[in-house]
Amino acid sequence: MIPKKRILMSVPHMGAQEEVFVREAFATNWLSTVGPNIDAFEKEFCDLLGLEPGCALALGSGTAAIHLGLRLLGVGPGDEVLAPTLTFVASVNPVGWLGARTTFIDSERASWNMDPALLAQVLDARAREGRLPRAVIVVHLYGQSADLDAIFEVCARHGVPVLEDAAEALGTQYKGKPVGTRAPVSTFSFNGNKIITTTGGGMLVARDRAAVEKARFWSTQARNPGIAYDHTEVGYNYRLSNVLAGIGRGQLMVLEDRVRRRREIAFRYRDALADIPALSLMPQASFGRHTNWLSVLLVDGAGGPDRDALIRALNDANVESRPVWKPMHLQPLFRDSETVGGDVAADLFARGICLPSSSNLTEDEQNHVIRTTRARFGAQ
Repeated sequence: MIPKKRILMSVPHMGAQEEVFVREAFATNWLSTVGPNIDAFEKEFCDLLGLEPGCALALGSGTAAIHLGLRLLGVGPGDEVLAPTLTFVASVNPVGWLGARTTFIDSERASWNMDPALLAQVLDARAREGRLPRAVIVVHLYGQSADLDAIFEVCARHGVPVLEDAAEALGTQYKGKPVGTRAPVSTFSFNGNKIITTTGGGMLVARDRAAVEKARFWSTQARNPGIAYDHTEVGYNYRLSNVLAGIGRGQLMVLEDRVRRRREIAFRYRDALADIPALSLMPQASFGRHTNWLSVLLVDGAGGPDRDALIRALNDANVESRPVWKPMHLQPLFRDSETVGGDVAADLFARGICLPSSSNLTEDEQNHVIRTTRARFGAQ
C-alpha cells in the first residue's frame, strides 16, 4: 500500500529542550543576533569538539561560514583554490565571491572524498611551476571523513592551508577525533536536512581565537568600535539569531542519539538489500566513524534497473530519493574550470542514490522503502 504521507529523505527531528530555550528567548526578548542562547551555543559547540571557549562563531548558514573562512585564509582575486568535484555547490560558491577560481579534484573510491594522491600530484606540479594555490577545501561527504592524514601531509609539505567543510559531518570522527578540528578553519551547517538543525544556520570554528574574532567582526557588518557607525572594511549580515541558537542548543543534546539512529537506518538498508548484487551501501572507510547522515547506495545497472529507474519507482510509491551530488566539473556554472580526473565522481553521480534517512524515520516507513526497492529488482 502506498502511504498517503510522502516519505521524505531527511527532515528535522526535535528533542525535548529546543522549545524550552526558544521560549526563554521570547520571554526575555532576546530576539536578535545577540543573546544568551548564542553565547551558550558557541561555548557548547566548542565543548563538543574539544576546543577552547571562543573558538566558534554561530552564523546564518554554513555557506556564510565557508565565505568567512576562505577570507580568513587570505583567498582573494586571482587566487586558485583546490576542492573536490563531488560536493554540493555551496562548498565552492564562496570561492567565486572572493574573486578566486576553483580547480576540482576527483574522488577516491574508499571514502568518495577528495583523492589524496591526485591532490599531491596537483600540489607537486604547482610547486614546480611556482604557483601554489591559496587554499584547499576538504569536504566530508554524506557524513564520512576524508583521509585527513594523507591530505594534511601533502598540504603541510607545500605550506597550503586547509579549510574543512564539515557541513554534512557533525558527529563524524577521523581516527577517534571529531572532524572539523584539525584545519586552521572549519565549517558546519545546521540546515533543515542536516543531522541536527537550527532550521537554518552554520558554525565557523578555528583554533586561533583571534581569527574567530576577526570573522565575528566581518559577520556583523564590520562596524568599528565606537558610538558612530564607522566602517573601514567590507562586512556582512551573517550572524545567527538568538532564537535559532536556542534550537541548536537543544539539538546538540541529542546529537549522539541522532548519529546512532542514522547509522542504524543505513545498516538496516544494507542488510535488507544484501541479497541484491546490484545494490551496495556507500563504503564505511576504516579510518573513522561514518555518521551516514544520508543512506547512500550504488546501483549497478548492468542487465537490470538503473539508478534513475529506481528513483522513478520510489517516487511512484510516494518516497523521496535523489541522486548523489552532481560533480562540479559537470555543472554548466563551472564549464571553464580545470578538473583533475573526474571519472570516479562522474560514476558515483551516475549510479548513486540517497534514500530516506531521517532519524525519526519509522520502521514501517523504512519497510516501505525496502519493499519498493526490492520489488524494482525483482526480489521478494
